[in-house]
Amino acid sequence: MLLVNTENIPGKEVQQVIGLVKGSTIRAKHVGKDILSGLKHLIGGELTEYEEMLREARQISVGRMVEEAEGKGANAIVNIRFTSASVSQGAAEVLVYGTAVIVK
Repeated sequence: MLLVNTENIPGKEVQQVIGLVKGSTIRAKHVGKDILSGLKHLIGGELTEYEEMLREARQISVGRMVEEAEGKGANAIVNIRFTSASVSQGAAEVLVYGTAVIVK
């Protein structure tokens, strides 16, 4: 599966536009890591626990989007975009979406 955040894929021709595909997840860290991040917030520093959580969420969301595209017969996704939102303290939703296409 080819994944790009552009409208076209250099060297490939879009044969068919299948349509919108998306994937999302809501992730939270357990209380221990949340407390550790809270302490780092007070004294400063990189919040690696949340960085890890968001990286995992992006991977899961992309995987779900790819599954949906494959289920529709696509072999590429163009115009991929990510968005995230805080759902509650320590929890975030990551949504990824794009246009499923068939390229040759």
